[in-house]
Amino acid sequence: MKAIISDIHANLEALQAVLDDIRQYNVEAIYCLGDVVGYGPNPRECIDLVMEWCAVTMLGNHDQGAVFDPKGFNGVAERAIYWTRAQLEAPVPSRPAADRRWEFLGDCPRTYKEGETLYLHASPRHPVNDYIFPEDIYHQAKMERLFRLIDRHCFHGHTHVPGIITEALQFHAPDEVDYCWKLDGRKTFVNVGSVGQPRDADWRACYVLLDSDGTVYYRRVEYDVEATIQKIYDEPELDDFLGNRLREGR
Repeated sequence: MKAIISDIHANLEALQAVLDDIRQYNVEAIYCLGDVVGYGPNPRECIDLVMEWCAVTMLGNHDQGAVFDPKGFNGVAERAIYWTRAQLEAPVPSRPAADRRWEFLGDCPRTYKEGETLYLHASPRHPVNDYIFPEDIYHQAKMERLFRLIDRHCFHGHTHVPGIITEALQFHAPDEVDYCWKLDGRKTFVNVGSVGQPRDADWRACYVLLDSDGTVYYRRVEYDVEATIQKIYDEPELDDFLGNRLREGR
């Protein structure tokens, strides 16, 4: 069994709660689909945990923005990226530790493939920056092109909205399928949701378990959201909006 997480966004409390939840299961490996940093108040600590616990970590657009110059971000996100960069540049607890974090982010691949299963942050068209939204099921040409780019199954994040999109152009939210979906021979996109900043009107951290028989289980995990919010409030360079949205899952 694998655990697949994404979009931690420097939310230490959410990541710790998810890792605690994962420990209940017979998980052989944890895969991270990117955006370890960005928005949240604990980039160093979250990178350290991901380096320790995740077997594979994809490059997300916020990770890329921290390592290189941020492009395409709104003002709030851009300020958070520059603040994140300053945190990562600080020699905490030492210069070698800071260098290891930079090297880790810089070495993250954009895609990872196992058999007919593809793992990435955004989409097979543009693995770091493209979006696959639930409403894209109504954009037939876009989805047909995306399905042509995968062999069978694709796990991704980026939108922070969990759910399944089938080749029949149907979207299934986790609660509509009792938080469980069996993968089969049909091509399928699986959005694993967000650990640190869900946007499906549910504030709880979200991730998935993938069993050896191809069954996907969605997990929702409570965490100390108010602690994370207060940390954001305490950082002048992080907009209060980034904390407020956590309560509402938006």
